[in-house]
Amino acid sequence: MDWSNFEFYNPEFLWLLILIPLLAIWHFFMRKKDAAVLAMPSVKGFKTDAILPKLKPILYVLRLFALAAIIVALARPRNVAISKKTKTNRGIDIVMAIDVSASMLAKDLKPNRLEALKKVAIDFVDRRPNDRIGIVVYAGESFTKTPITSDKSIIKRSISELKWGQLEGGTAIGMGLGSGVNRLKESKAKSKVIILLTDGVNNSGNIDPRTATELAKELEIKVYTIGIGTNGMADFPWSRDPRTGKLNFRKQQVEIDEALLQDIAKQTEGKYFRATDNESLKEIYDEIDKLEKTKIEEFKYYNYQEKFRIFVLFGLGLLVLEFILRNTLFKSFI
Repeated sequence: MDWSNFEFYNPEFLWLLILIPLLAIWHFFMRKKDAAVLAMPSVKGFKTDAILPKLKPILYVLRLFALAAIIVALARPRNVAISKKTKTNRGIDIVMAIDVSASMLAKDLKPNRLEALKKVAIDFVDRRPNDRIGIVVYAGESFTKTPITSDKSIIKRSISELKWGQLEGGTAIGMGLGSGVNRLKESKAKSKVIILLTDGVNNSGNIDPRTATELAKELEIKVYTIGIGTNGMADFPWSRDPRTGKLNFRKQQVEIDEALLQDIAKQTEGKYFRATDNESLKEIYDEIDKLEKTKIEEFKYYNYQEKFRIFVLFGLGLLVLEFILRNTLFKSFI
């Protein structure tokens, strides 16, 4: 028997078990009154070594055990087998639109903005087991790196492979947002979200960010915008050493079009965040994770195996045994 799933449906009946020791004590003090007493000057000639008279209390013990078994049966002992089934009743489709322009190599986040983002984004994906996620990357142009999928291994591999240099220079925020909207326009999910991250100002591309925002609004796509970069100066890539191929860095003012990002978030009922260091970037994705929760219903199925019949039969068996012994083996001593 699995005792971890054992219970009594009517445990209040177990209080009646207190009667058992009380009845045993009562019988101990009243046992002599149950037999007739014959006064004789001497019983020396009647002494016997017969064992049956000494076993007579067994009859009362059997009756007490029978009563205890019936009391336990009244408490309805049973095993409960619990099975669980979860149902996701509100799926979320998420597109992460990520800026991969050269400025994402700035070192105000460690080791740089892009590498810091990759680590946080992969952790975010791990916490969304019930959602579909897609990846859009953009710089001077944009493209879909990973269509919306529930395969988290593909998504995380795509994020880990993000690097600068795959697209022409510039920051086309409008095209990045537009590509994200395009990925979600056919989505049947009840909630559609774009997480748009950039570290600059819209300066290229043939889609105006506000036009893309209007499309997102019409399709009921919520956009969370993130401006990544410290306040003030940061080390930006400036040129490449022709001999070693390594990038050269120099201090440069951080410029992020926060007004645009705030407007995109406001128009689509999203929220704007500013990540100035690794910790604040992590906190932003933590907050988005809390804001966009997939609702999951858990159903529990209970299967009860009643055990009271065993105790009823056991108690009745003891009573029958007591009746048989009383009227056969112990008949001469009753």
